[in-house]
Amino acid sequence: MTGGSRRNARSRIKSPADDDDDRNESSLRQTKPDLKLRRDRGRNQDSIRIFNVDLKVMLGCTVVAFFVMWFFIYDLVSPTEESHKPRVITPFPSPKVTDLPQFQGEHKESLYWGTYRPHVYLGIRARTPRSLVAGLMWIGIKDGRYFMRHVCQDSDDLSKYGWTQHNGHDFGNQVIVDKDMTLTTSFLKLKQEGSGYGGDWAVQVDVQKDEGMQSEDSGGAGHLFFYLADEDGSVLSLGRDTLDIHDSLLTSGSRADVGSWQLHLKSQDDLEVHYSGFRTPHIHNLSDLVQQSLATQARKFGRLELPDTSELSPNIAVFQISARIPFKIDIAFVSGVGLKSSEVEKRISSLTGTSLTSQLKEKQEYFDTLFEKKFNMENKVDLESVAAGKFALGNMLGGIGYFYGQSKISFPRDPNVGTRDNFISYWPAELYTAVPSRPFFPRGFLWDEGFHQLLIWRWDIHISMDIVGHWLDLMNIDGWIPREQILGAEALSKVPEEFVVQYPTNGNPPTLFLVLHDMIHGLKENKFNSVERNKIISFLERAFVRLEAWFQWFNTSQSGKEVGSYYWHGRDNMTRRELNPKTLSSGLDDYPRASHPTEDERHLDLRCWMLLAADCLHSITELFEKNEFGKEYGNTAKRLSDFKILNEMHFDDAYGAYFDFGYHTEKVRLSWKEIMNGNNYASRELVREVLENPKLRLVPHIGYVSLFPFMRKIIPPESWILGKQLDLISNRSILWTDFGIRSLARSSSMYMKRNTEHDPPYWRGPIWMNMNYMILSALNHYSKEDGPFKDRARTIYNDLRSNLVRNVVGNYHRSGFLWEQYDQKNGKGKGARLFTGWTSLVLLIMAEDYAGT
Repeated sequence: MTGGSRRNARSRIKSPADDDDDRNESSLRQTKPDLKLRRDRGRNQDSIRIFNVDLKVMLGCTVVAFFVMWFFIYDLVSPTEESHKPRVITPFPSPKVTDLPQFQGEHKESLYWGTYRPHVYLGIRARTPRSLVAGLMWIGIKDGRYFMRHVCQDSDDLSKYGWTQHNGHDFGNQVIVDKDMTLTTSFLKLKQEGSGYGGDWAVQVDVQKDEGMQSEDSGGAGHLFFYLADEDGSVLSLGRDTLDIHDSLLTSGSRADVGSWQLHLKSQDDLEVHYSGFRTPHIHNLSDLVQQSLATQARKFGRLELPDTSELSPNIAVFQISARIPFKIDIAFVSGVGLKSSEVEKRISSLTGTSLTSQLKEKQEYFDTLFEKKFNMENKVDLESVAAGKFALGNMLGGIGYFYGQSKISFPRDPNVGTRDNFISYWPAELYTAVPSRPFFPRGFLWDEGFHQLLIWRWDIHISMDIVGHWLDLMNIDGWIPREQILGAEALSKVPEEFVVQYPTNGNPPTLFLVLHDMIHGLKENKFNSVERNKIISFLERAFVRLEAWFQWFNTSQSGKEVGSYYWHGRDNMTRRELNPKTLSSGLDDYPRASHPTEDERHLDLRCWMLLAADCLHSITELFEKNEFGKEYGNTAKRLSDFKILNEMHFDDAYGAYFDFGYHTEKVRLSWKEIMNGNNYASRELVREVLENPKLRLVPHIGYVSLFPFMRKIIPPESWILGKQLDLISNRSILWTDFGIRSLARSSSMYMKRNTEHDPPYWRGPIWMNMNYMILSALNHYSKEDGPFKDRARTIYNDLRSNLVRNVVGNYHRSGFLWEQYDQKNGKGKGARLFTGWTSLVLLIMAEDYAGT
């Protein structure tokens, strides 16, 4: 994965045993159950403290002329301090893509409310910077201790969770299994007469007990906590000292965006409801506030229940809903309520009870019908695979989030000003994006997003264009886009501070070109109706100048010494602790590159990404008949795909493989050394040792990078070199496994080697779905091209596809999750679990639907 915070977060993932050790330090024993269902158990990571209070390419006139004119006009019109702010935090000077009419009006309102808080098990907010925010917490028990569930995290040790169905617009269905308790959370959005902006919404929570498991709760009670918070700080009205379940109003208020609003609770079961009101400027530690309140109550009264009190002018209302399991609750949010009580009741009735259950069933059935139509997997896979595919799609769409905030950008300290920090803030920006993993990476990652959109556009082209537009609108005046987006307090709360800052010298694979190129291919193949086609064309027209600038940023900032060569910036050439300096900006983190980073490097994967970008831009110019500009991109693509030049720069005849190039030696190792620190204190550390001087050469590590020319389909179908690539792929001693293609050859000197004392191998053996998807796409392509390797490519394709689907689906049904990567020895899921992200490409593999084909 990409980015320092992701790499280091992954290296810190602990085993369940470690989690238990951590909990034991601060957890408290379960108190005696209260027969009135007044209890609680929670904490996100610890149990409740009840007793402890405590190519040098000619880009042409387009971009250059645009920038020259813009600077001229900008300096004339606005010769203020604002015009001289650092370029790195100056927005790109063109109309925003997301300001297009197609993203306004009905489209924008239809997407206003959603499950846009992927980092919590159930979270609802609007696509606006300071929103009303809702969410669910509940009490779980493990080893006789109470734990609060709220934020998605592995330490909760849930058996399963994730959206089994979600349409990205107005419906979602999620199943959460917490020991012997199953919660089914459903979301429905409805635009009714009199509704405020964005309409009304409802949540249904159905709590069931697995009678086949021995319960740890002798009382058989379930405790849910539903909350509503106003990020704008507006006061919420609780309305009464004691809540009466027969009078369903929980809380109410008013906002400029949706008008007056009310939150109601309905149920046919016997519930006990308690509440607390809080006043705080942020909500990312809300579960802490709730736990502190519960702990206070437990010490005073021996019961885990909220105190039915509120702070002055609360902007957060939390409602504890307790009942004997099984039980079901419906929560309805109605807006635009300057209404008569009879009208309110009518709308509440449509969002609760049998009406809500009926509508949810209709949405589920329609999801299944549309799924079959979109992906057409009949006679391609079995029913178990279809179920896993629906989970992949549902959790991808249910994992779409909305974020607002400012990125932190690395910026030199100014000694004249006495700046303390070494960063500067980007402009306040919003981002609507899918996320790789709800528990581990619940934020936007640039290179992941292109892979996400390969799946999402096939489901809903409008959502996909909206997401890509948001990413392009984050571009600065230089054409750079920060590769990891950590926007807002909630997103920041999940990332260690030292990994937050982004570096404007570093890029990330421009995979958005992958999905745009795929869309253009879809236009040529008439895969869209006339309305969709017109919107895609309008989108590409608006986005074109930003795509050009993005290409130009790569073409200048990441170019190598030789024409047509590129290298990823950001590698540490002074490291003393890394076996091979990581290349985080490439997305392939610890994949072995030249042992000694220099400007002489030539990175094969980046060259192929640049070919994709140039080819995509050329296709856009052809679409709009901009021949004067298209010729330049066409020439660039032709030069980067020149088979002879490619082979001269990157091919090794002896291996029959493509490689990076740079200053390299294989004689590097990690050795334990005693290092003298300050105060004459010696510590034992694992230190890099270089045993011979490096030489300019090809870097002899076969793996995913070696396959990029194959994956980009540059190799002619009649070339013997294609046969050699098939040899490498199908050789069990090199890349082939029964579970997929491994990331690095068994024969590599870096295979499964740790990069530092604390960094286990990441892209040095395990199987990754995004690369396997592109390998399959190429195999599928060559199996249809006339040539001597056509039949062999088809055989390998069939075997690899079967292995990948069988392994991912098997893991899903055994573990309940899709995984970040898969073990090359036994196929077991590894790394982050509930990593929908690009692992969800398994659905397109099932459907045999490949980009650009």
